[in-house]
Amino acid sequence: MLKRVYAIAFIIIIGFASCKKDKATTDNNKPTPTTIRAELTKDSIFLYAKQVYLWNDAIPDYSAVKPRNFNSSSNQLDNFNSLLFDITQYSRNPNNGNRPYEYWDDYPNEPKFSYIEDLVASGQIAIVNPKKSSVNLNGEGNDTGLNIGFYGNGNTAFRRDYFLIIRYVNENSSAADKKLNRGDTILTINGKTYGANFDQESDEVFDRLELDNIIVTGKKRGTGTSFSFTLNKTKYTASPILKDTVFTETGGKKVGYFAYARFSDETNSIPALNAVFDKFNTAGVTDLIVDLRYNGGGFVSTAEHLVNLIIPTQHNGKKMFSEFFNSTMREGKATILKNQPRRDQNGNITRGNYFDNTDYSVAGNTTNISKISGLANVNRVVFITGPGTASSSELVINSLKPYLGANLKIVGEQSYGKPVGFFPIRIDKYDVYFSMFETQNSLGQGAYYDGFVPDFNTGFDDAGKSFGDKNDLAVSQAINFIKNGSFSSSNVANTKGASVSSTSTNNMKSLDPKDLFSREFKGMIDYPGRR
Repeated sequence: MLKRVYAIAFIIIIGFASCKKDKATTDNNKPTPTTIRAELTKDSIFLYAKQVYLWNDAIPDYSAVKPRNFNSSSNQLDNFNSLLFDITQYSRNPNNGNRPYEYWDDYPNEPKFSYIEDLVASGQIAIVNPKKSSVNLNGEGNDTGLNIGFYGNGNTAFRRDYFLIIRYVNENSSAADKKLNRGDTILTINGKTYGANFDQESDEVFDRLELDNIIVTGKKRGTGTSFSFTLNKTKYTASPILKDTVFTETGGKKVGYFAYARFSDETNSIPALNAVFDKFNTAGVTDLIVDLRYNGGGFVSTAEHLVNLIIPTQHNGKKMFSEFFNSTMREGKATILKNQPRRDQNGNITRGNYFDNTDYSVAGNTTNISKISGLANVNRVVFITGPGTASSSELVINSLKPYLGANLKIVGEQSYGKPVGFFPIRIDKYDVYFSMFETQNSLGQGAYYDGFVPDFNTGFDDAGKSFGDKNDLAVSQAINFIKNGSFSSSNVANTKGASVSSTSTNNMKSLDPKDLFSREFKGMIDYPGRR
């Protein structure tokens, strides 16, 4: 079945790339006929970009880009990625030193938003980097269940460069079965000790985590108890909710807290979100802390649901946000999309294509608030963010800002900065995710390409504390704002008489300051015609 799907996609490419050339052999935007599979794929990447890429007006003619000349690698996927990178670097952001919108300081040879997925199974939406196993946007995992971060504190007394600290463990995985938790430290993997040199060892750490079976040793959070476990790569389904709880503050004020890992598809996320908000309603929650520090995004439809759960009932029916496609798509001229059959959230072909009877206008891609359930009259909302907070997470924050105003605050570290989204373009056996649309909230605010700057910057991610721990500085400052309308001037978490310094061994800074090693998807997927 998979070969049949690929064959159909390949025929579409051949038909488009060759027959178009027969009509206009002198057009600088059209290639000469070819039957070489890799050349057809390169031609298609260029031709689709010229019509659907958000900044398509900056892309020069075919004769200038020369897609078929990207052939320096024996690995064709590397050649395709080099071409995609080249295409994404023509646009210019006047608010960022006139650099390309997709320029990435830490990976200057890769686009920040667009990417190509090499399909391993028909119709699957997987992760942003197939080399790193993770839970996909259907909530399905196929790994040991560990999400690990690299942390250091610059204290030479430790005689090591970094610590491997578990950021979270996915439900139902092998690591969860062994009762490993956030804040546990891993010292060895398959007998090799790690921690001496971040630059030299980080890639090897992830290579070992990809193995089918690994033996990990380390220390438990808090107690320092040693552990040694064999973890197996298994298939499992995980909830996107990492933790939820209700705090009872002075005067009986109820504050709801939940940590949300990903905006997975509606089947995986919506029942889980509804259950949390039902619990909050039953408990009489009036204020909210939403922990998105590792949430790289996912489906826009799920983000809409979360906004509707949070926003006060009085705003029902008002604009939530709008999506802005390029002028070629808005004016109904992106005819190449006739070759793309419609798909559902699982990637399965449905009916029709992404061109016929599809409205790419701003009005046709505006979402309004539809308040059905959730908190009726939330007072204050604090989002905890980090460098891994991207796309749909940022969309939720930006959509709520006009309606919550000064009652919405951000605590933690600066977010990723990805106000653009896409839907997959199937080319041969690849899904290409071009940046396609930019979002703006009801006040026309968007373009947060540098991310959201927190109202209180903690300066570190306290992975040594469990989710929802009041001794976590981010949680502590969120509660301070909810209770007092302001933040504490101290960079110390003070709760129930406890004082935890930000320089303690548990409060180490990430050595991955832009979450480049994240194993979570970073993106915002929306299917046209869904509304």
